[in-house]
Amino acid sequence: MKHSALKELYIDELRDIYNAETQLVKALPKMAKASNSDQLRAGFESHLGQTGDHVERLEEIFKALGEKPAGKKCAGMQGLVKEGEQIMSEDFDGEVLDAALISAAQRVEHYEIAAYGCVKTWAGLLGEGDAQALLEKTLEEEKEADSKLTELSKEINVQAKAQGEEEVENEDGAQSRKSQKVRTARA
Repeated sequence: MKHSALKELYIDELRDIYNAETQLVKALPKMAKASNSDQLRAGFESHLGQTGDHVERLEEIFKALGEKPAGKKCAGMQGLVKEGEQIMSEDFDGEVLDAALISAAQRVEHYEIAAYGCVKTWAGLLGEGDAQALLEKTLEEEKEADSKLTELSKEINVQAKAQGEEEVENEDGAQSRKSQKVRTARA
């Protein structure tokens, strides 16, 4: 049976998301390790478990479609992961690093929310009700992860601001303000 153009697009995008999720399985442990906040680390570790579930759901969808999940590299996620790696290699520390990690993670979540929203809609239009339900579950988990990051950022961003404003003695004994702005501007 010949696929419709929408079904071909749907399968292509599922492959893209599948690759994105497999890239995240490798990136999330690095982000967790780089985290200073125990809550943030636990959040990354928890989302790693969910990401494994997302991969399994996608594999279930591919099996039902009689398709293989491989064959496409998600350039968007590749770029987001690379940005996250760059953040971790910068000279940030403490809460400022955690704030940067949250920013990187939320960009990933927003990318995934957009992708899952589209394929969920297409699954419905194509009569793929079981797939639509699985994709909806993943979409809700991605939204929940984004919401948790937003809540966590409220505390960490305030701590990062305070970290950047701590007074430190410079070599002459005069008081100066420690500023993270210079390092942020380099990023």
